[in-house]
Amino acid sequence: QVQLVESGGGLVQPGGSLRLSCAASGFTFSSYLMSWVRQAPGKGLEWVSDIKSGGGSPYYADSVKGRFTISRDNAKNTLYLQMNSLNAEDAAVYYCAKECEWGNAYDYWGQGTQVTVST
Repeated sequence: QVQLVESGGGLVQPGGSLRLSCAASGFTFSSYLMSWVRQAPGKGLEWVSDIKSGGGSPYYADSVKGRFTISRDNAKNTLYLQMNSLNAEDAAVYYCAKECEWGNAYDYWGQGTQVTVST
């Protein structure tokens, strides 16, 4: 079955960096667009970034552009999110999500990894 397992979250000081990983299994990872989506406490889901199946054409939310970098290693079935210059507004649970067959929706999500930004 499809599994998405995020890791790499934790507590970081403002201005710090973290690298999130999402290990995928149970499907042909290299065939699907993958995304990172986050949810801050008391707020709705916010799309952060996505990357096409071959690794090209990454897109970013304006709130993270220039600070976050999405990447993928199709040989390792792993999605990454490098997060730099973190601030309090970046604190959230970060989820990786797999695009469904027909596009424009997600059919599988990971369990999420918590990112806390605090002194």
